[in-house]
Amino acid sequence: MSTEKTSKNVAYTGLFAAIAASSCCIPPVIALIAGIGGSASALSWMEPFRPYLIGVAIIAIGYAWYDYLKPKKADDCCEIDAKPKWFQTKGFLIGITLFAAISISFPYYSHIFYPVNKKEVVIVNQSNIQTVNFDVKGMTCASCEQHITHAVNELEGIVNVNASYEKANAKVEFDNSKTTKEDIEKAINSTGYKVTYKEEN
Repeated sequence: MSTEKTSKNVAYTGLFAAIAASSCCIPPVIALIAGIGGSASALSWMEPFRPYLIGVAIIAIGYAWYDYLKPKKADDCCEIDAKPKWFQTKGFLIGITLFAAISISFPYYSHIFYPVNKKEVVIVNQSNIQTVNFDVKGMTCASCEQHITHAVNELEGIVNVNASYEKANAKVEFDNSKTTKEDIEKAINSTGYKVTYKEEN
């Protein structure tokens, strides 16, 4: 009985760790869908733990598979003949493994959930085009970049947005006759990430 509980708990631990590993990247997508931008960066503090959580998920799910595939002892004949519980089946382990893989890899495909909202901007006067580099705190993955890009592109007069979580910035080219630096800063801050500094280029 304790072996069954251990196997079940290990599988659930692996699944939980896999979901937690991407918990910093999932909220921005949920925030976009639900229209609650301010909570997008709520779990960004978990990003430094991502490699460890992925490791825990792999080890736990690996152990669950090992426990399932290891040869049964002769004195376990009664357990072999008995119908296995749902969490002891191959289907359950395959499901857990696939869901964990989907969760862990979420940051790499999360951009597909963001609709393209870039608008064609008619530039009347080239001298109105301005580029500002915003230092942004809280971004941890490509999903965060997409969230900021989407929010800024909602404004009028945005020519180009290039957000980078690796550089912790968002470079925005815009028509200052249609929008302002302050408007862009508000749009970024509305996502839950915070502008810490802005510099004109």
